[in-house]
Amino acid sequence: MDLGLQDKVYVVTGATRGLGLASARELLGDGAKVVLSGRTKQAVDAAVATLDAPGRVHGVVADNADPAAAQLLISAAQQTYGRLDGVLVSVGGPAAGTVLDSTEADWQHAFETVVLGALRIARAAAAALGEGGVIAFVLSTSVRQPVPGLGISNGLRPGLAMAAKSLADELGPRGIRVLGLLPGRIDTDRLRELDALGGDAGAARARAGATIPLGRYGTPEEFGRVAAFALSPAASYLTGIMIPVDGGALRSL
Repeated sequence: MDLGLQDKVYVVTGATRGLGLASARELLGDGAKVVLSGRTKQAVDAAVATLDAPGRVHGVVADNADPAAAQLLISAAQQTYGRLDGVLVSVGGPAAGTVLDSTEADWQHAFETVVLGALRIARAAAAALGEGGVIAFVLSTSVRQPVPGLGISNGLRPGLAMAAKSLADELGPRGIRVLGLLPGRIDTDRLRELDALGGDAGAARARAGATIPLGRYGTPEEFGRVAAFALSPAASYLTGIMIPVDGGALRSL
């Protein structure tokens, strides 16, 4: 199936590794152009080199928590490629910990990055996008079901999902779609770090895998393909939804 991505232009934040990088790779593989961001020049340069798509990928050093990042990213797409068709807002996960053990500073930092940073980028994108544009948020299955040991994520991501749902209502009349992606246990560096917190990463992985109907962790490439489809014109009638990419782990409909 032709996703209709040829020469479309997308901003993908947090794209120097993991889910963001995999999503950028799939978009490029179907002919799109990508402006990717990361927090350090070294990481951004490495990601651009890894993707190996001369003329079709542009790196920007930007931290989603920085109020200037949103307009910087949108302007980079417009100035580099002359258009903007969508954004994929992917941010690093908040620090692990329980609700009670997490400090107020932990909550404040996560709110600035996960919620305010994402909404700034969404608002800047909304001002620049035309009919057919799309805004997608990489969230987590914690939107629907708490993840043990991730109290901050459990607290913040459902709120951002509901803001995305509201934004879909607001932007729908302009032909702009808004949706969320809910990765479950995808085999990224971040998840390996979380598995290792208890001291036995292998045992943690085995226990978690046993709760997934498909019996395994997903791969970043599997997530990236879903993201590329959701951002593409082929998904033109999908908006206001949260799409789990979790191997069936969520027990809700």
